Amino acid sequence: MDMVRVCVVGSLNMDLVVRAPRLPQVGETVSGGTFATFPGGKGVNQAVAAARLGTQVTMVGRVGQDAFGRQLVDGLRRDGIDVTHVRTAPVAATGVAFIGVDDRGRNMILVAPGGNLGLEPADVDEARSAIAGAHVLLLQLEVPLDAVVRAAALAKAGGALVCLDPAPAAPLPEKLYAQVDVINSNEIEAHALTGVEVGSMPAAEQAARILRGRGPGIVVLKLGARGAFYLSAESAGHVPTVPVAPVDTTAAGDAFAAALGVALGEGTPLAGAVRFATQVAGIKVARMGAQGSMPTRAEVEEAMQR
Repeated sequence: MDMVRVCVVGSLNMDLVVRAPRLPQVGETVSGGTFATFPGGKGVNQAVAAARLGTQVTMVGRVGQDAFGRQLVDGLRRDGIDVTHVRTAPVAATGVAFIGVDDRGRNMILVAPGGNLGLEPADVDEARSAIAGAHVLLLQLEVPLDAVVRAAALAKAGGALVCLDPAPAAPLPEKLYAQVDVINSNEIEAHALTGVEVGSMPAAEQAARILRGRGPGIVVLKLGARGAFYLSAESAGHVPTVPVAPVDTTAAGDAFAAALGVALGEGTPLAGAVRFATQVAGIKVARMGAQGSMPTRAEVEEAMQR
């Protein structure tokens, strides 16, 4: 088939990462860590992940008039991503995420959204051709909800597969659920959206059925070390995680979300798409950083053959 066209409407952040032996408790200082900066933000992470899997990607979002913004846009260009619709916020700084990572690869994240909060429905409308002309639209919740809703409506009208990663968790309006084809959430987000503690497979199925009852045809729950649960009208099942030694779990969910959307956009059956996404996330977790750790299509196919 022709190359899948993916549009991402979402956030662009610079990740400021400190690696330390353990994560601090409230009010505690932990020293001895190393520091690095990595391009990040859920939107741009998913854009890079999709591009490296062999798709044609357009990014829609906002950065600030600062060095971080220029670095993020330059990085997108290096991955072959169309940045025509990445606007510069007139006042706000580029979004920044402060991330702590411990020796087990677990993380804690604080985000200063900056220019991301300036993305408006009018910006989305300016990108109408890219959104409506995409095969797959990837959405998250690090930009204003009205922009997300507008993008979903344009993509749905154009026949795109609308994929929502509801992170960070927030109440969603009925009109957004109605436009979404695929919703993929982690355990925390699933609990926030449904009230169900996803501590077992029966509970995961219960939460998935609640979400599917609100409109999306496909629900996938990312269960961390327990893998992923999926549900559609035709099938339901569980895919175990890929066994790896975790280095950094930052952006693992973004790698999964992008790979899931790409695989479904290529026509892969749901169970196979979830397995593909699980493999992509597993490779990412074994590496440090967000965007730079996203695997290429060749790396994923090689790993799946093994």
